[in-house]
Order: sequence, then C-alpha cells, then structure tokens
Amino acid sequence: MRGTSFAETLLGTVRLDSDDHDRRIRLDLRAEADEVLRPHRTTTARLNGRLRITGLADDPRTRGTMQISPLTRRRIRYQLSFTTADRRTLTLDGWKSVTARHPVKSMTVLPVTLYEDGARVGTGTLRFPAAAGLLPFLLSFRFPGREEADRYAAPRWDGRPGRTEVWYTTLTDPATGTGVWLHHELTVPTDGSPPAAHGWVATFPREGKVRHARFGPAPWPRPAGGFSAAGVTAVGGQLSGAAGDFSWDLTETPSGAPLFTFPRWSWRRTLLPATHLLPASRAAYSGILHDGERTLTLRDAPGASARIYGHGNARRWAWLHADLGHGDVLEVVAAVSTRPGLRRLPPLVFLRLKHRGRTWPSRPERSAAGLLGIGRFRARIGLPEWTVTGRTALRRVRVTVTQPADRTLALDYRDPDGAPAVCRNSERADAEVVLERWWGRWRTEAAWTLDGTAHAEVGDR
Repeated sequence: MRGTSFAETLLGTVRLDSDDHDRRIRLDLRAEADEVLRPHRTTTARLNGRLRITGLADDPRTRGTMQISPLTRRRIRYQLSFTTADRRTLTLDGWKSVTARHPVKSMTVLPVTLYEDGARVGTGTLRFPAAAGLLPFLLSFRFPGREEADRYAAPRWDGRPGRTEVWYTTLTDPATGTGVWLHHELTVPTDGSPPAAHGWVATFPREGKVRHARFGPAPWPRPAGGFSAAGVTAVGGQLSGAAGDFSWDLTETPSGAPLFTFPRWSWRRTLLPATHLLPASRAAYSGILHDGERTLTLRDAPGASARIYGHGNARRWAWLHADLGHGDVLEVVAAVSTRPGLRRLPPLVFLRLKHRGRTWPSRPERSAAGLLGIGRFRARIGLPEWTVTGRTALRRVRVTVTQPADRTLALDYRDPDGAPAVCRNSERADAEVVLERWWGRWRTEAAWTLDGTAHAEVGDR
C-alpha cells in the first residue's frame, strides 16, 4: 500500500476582529495521506508545518488536516490548530472552492476564518504563489510505501533466554515544555529464570526537579500485542498505568511511515547484538499524566515511540530523537558493542534524517559502515555534550547534543546476564543540527536548533 505526501506554501493576510489593520500570514505545510491521491475521490491528509502571523504567532508545530475533494465535493478544506505567542490556542478553517469557470483562481485562493474556543476572532485570505511555488510544489510529491505501526508493536521475543525487549515513548508537552519518558521493558535472564517485566516513568519540567517512579518487576503474561504487565499497558495506541505517585492515560496517534534506525533485515533476523526502530517516525499524544506534583493535560504533544530487541545494552551508547518540525525527524544511535572484537572499535553510528519527505542516508548501513569501509560517521560520546559528524558524496551533517546535569536523570538496571548498566537520560536536551550540501563548495542546506525539546541519552556499564 502506498501513500501520498507533498509540501505547500501559502501567503496572505488576516485581520483580527479586534484590529484595524491586516497582518501578514505564511503557512509552510507538509501533507501526508495514507493512500494515493485520486482527484475523483475524497482524500484526508495530515498536515504538519509552521504558521506565522505578524505580531501574533510563530508556531513551528502547527498541526491539522486537509480534505482533498476537487471533483466529488469541489473543495479542498484546511483545518489547522496553532499556538499564539501568548499561548492561546487558535484554529484556522478554510477551503478552496474549486470551479471549472475559474480553475486557477479557485485552486490557488484560500479564504480562512480564525476561531478561539469556537468563536470567530478573525478572517483572511491566503494565496498559493504559483510563479515561485509551482515547481517546488510538484517536485515535493512522494508516494511512499505504507506499513501499519501496530505491526512492529507486537512482542518480538521468541522464547529464547538472554534477551531484552523494550517499548519506550518520549514526548514534549508544547504547553508547558515538560518532557515525558515512558519505558517498558522485558528482561529474559540468560540462566533460564522466568522473564520479568519492569520499567519506569519520568517527567522533566521546565522548572523544578526531574521526577520518576519505577514499576515491576512482574511476571510476563505474554500479551498478543505491545506491553501489558504490572498494571501498565502500551497496546494499540493506548498508554496507561500507575507507578508510585504517577498515573497516566494517553492516546497515541502515529504519523509517518516506520523509521528503521538499524537495517530493516535486523528486525527479522537477530544477527546483530540489538536492533532499533520507530513504528512511526512521529506521533502525537493526548491525555492526562499526573506525577504527584503536577497534572499535565496533553493535547497533540509531539513525540515518538520506539522498539529495541537484542541481547542487552551496549558497552557505551548515545541516543537522540529530535522532532525538527515540518515533518522532519532525526534519529541517532551511536554504540560500542560488548562482543569480543567489536568492543575495541569506535562507536558505530546509525543516523537517519527524514527531511522534506526523504530519508538520508538512503540506507542505515551507510552511516555505520561507510562505503567499502570508507566514510563512516563518527561519534564523540560524553557528558554534558556529545557529537556526531559524517558525510556522503554530496551531503554532510554535524550534530551537537547537550544534556545539562539538572535536566538529566541517571537510572541503573541489569542486562539478561546480570551485568549492570546505567543510562543518563534527558527529555529536555538541547541540540544543534547542520546539514550541508556540496555545490562547488559546502553550503548549508538546513539547520535546526532545539532548545529543551530534544530527547537524548548517554549510557555505559
């Protein structure tokens, strides 16, 4: 099954009912649909992007939907939710009324209305800049293969001893800036002891101390899908449970195709010490989480869930998940294996950057092994700062991650063989990412700065 994705930019003006002047507005959107776009049918696409209104809003995490029905209903409707500079939540609603009499105008002009809590607060008109925007718009179309996220949420353990399986979720509450970490783990000892389910939950507030609580260990009931043990579940887009002073009940809405940090074949065949993937490259979370001191009411909080399966933790490792906005995502795992012969090597880097609908490098092995052994990406793992650099023939990347001590939580646990490990995690890390392209000389293609919204970890034994 294939989907459709494309990017669109709209420019125009809006006037608030309380104003006597127009404000400029710009929409940079990426649309993703789970089916191939057919003009004679109605197609619903998810919208992600950035909305800017002069003096009112600059929200890089604008989300919404687009109903594309140019022939059946003769309209293309946009519905977006965004946050203003003073943290009000507004809704933009409008549609292009498609007519055969004025085909170009009707497909490029978008009248809109702004609402707050259901009441109108403004109106405006946006236009598609055909002269400058048509070619980039056409070139942005992609028809990627689609896979269901639930396929990769089911337990992978096949009954053999000495295995670790993890379901974890990280997200950022856009209203408060609080980072959230939910970790669910199955540990199967190498000595043949019964498997045990355990995990933890943690919050990283913008102000105040990091808080966490553990749950388990508990017997593993072998659920058919996801994690379910110790009164905690992560199944079918629902995450719920209680641990210590914490309680949570969240709904997960996946967005985007699976993102394989390691080679795709490593999930089917356990030839590597471990493997890692995201069932969906991005997700939005809504619901309630209470940590004993505060209650978070999440509404489409950006984040992602991931899966790990293998023999245990690496000797040393670093991890980063960064939602870069506009549908762009960066996932990095850099690790030194515990296996003889591999433990003396520098960290192997698996880097996957989803940018403008494409994933770079094209294959996960490229960043870890290079091309014929040449051009491996490199990582310098440490705290409070660690870095990753690398290049292919025409692109190079530099990633700098900072985990301040007061925003980092250290937790200890054990591998299936009983060996101890410590992870130092921050759901409010900082990150700088620079992507450059060769055009006779190196020129910046894109750059991102994340202030307290990156999710990162450094671990060792």
